[in-house]
Amino acid sequence: MLQFVKARLDGGSATPLYVQLAERIRGQIRDGVIKIGDALPSERELSEAIGISRVTVRRAIETLLREGLLSRRHGSGTYIAPRIEQPAALLAGFSADMRNRGHKPGSIWLDRSVGLPTPEEAMTLALSIDQPVMRFVRVRTADGESLAIERAVIPARLLRSVKEVEDSLYAALDARNQRPVRGLQRLQASLATADEAKLLSVPAGAAVQRIERRSFLASGAPVEFTRSVYRGDRYDFITEVRELRGESDQ
Repeated sequence: MLQFVKARLDGGSATPLYVQLAERIRGQIRDGVIKIGDALPSERELSEAIGISRVTVRRAIETLLREGLLSRRHGSGTYIAPRIEQPAALLAGFSADMRNRGHKPGSIWLDRSVGLPTPEEAMTLALSIDQPVMRFVRVRTADGESLAIERAVIPARLLRSVKEVEDSLYAALDARNQRPVRGLQRLQASLATADEAKLLSVPAGAAVQRIERRSFLASGAPVEFTRSVYRGDRYDFITEVRELRGESDQ
């Protein structure tokens, strides 16, 4: 793995060393010399192999993390990252989506509680302000890598206990015959706050996708109000478009 970086960088060039290193790694990924899923050598190994400071190596790696070419896994290292394409029109839970892609889904729980709704939650879920809701806040992971922060709210009457939701909220709802059948999603490009960046293992200010989902039962009753923050370097939400037939273009 270190063979591709053993050649020295040009210290006399006007191009900063970290930019040269980032371009060298970028080119090796593009040419297939290093492949998706491969682990990148540590900062120390790269620093010693090339003869540059670890600060310079770190700047190069942070550049590629922002571009989405690399990803970090807690306690594991830095890897060449694949991008995940998810149809924006697909109403599917995170766990099922990851399993279908051959990944192991997981959760880092931040909150699992029952309480009274905020005015916005009450309005969205068609509840009165004295009807309780269940809140589920967690970092969603795939193969141990943090990919999204999810904040879901549902009417408390739909489940007996918050502990029924272990891996998948939709699976818990399905077991009670309360699984949503349609939904509305709003996507917004944004930047990660300092707290979000820490949870997602990305640099502060990295690109993220904010997604608000409102889903409904077959009866039309609201069942879910979820706001999520997805890593912009790992996720592409795609939508099929079709020609509008009828009136000719003017």
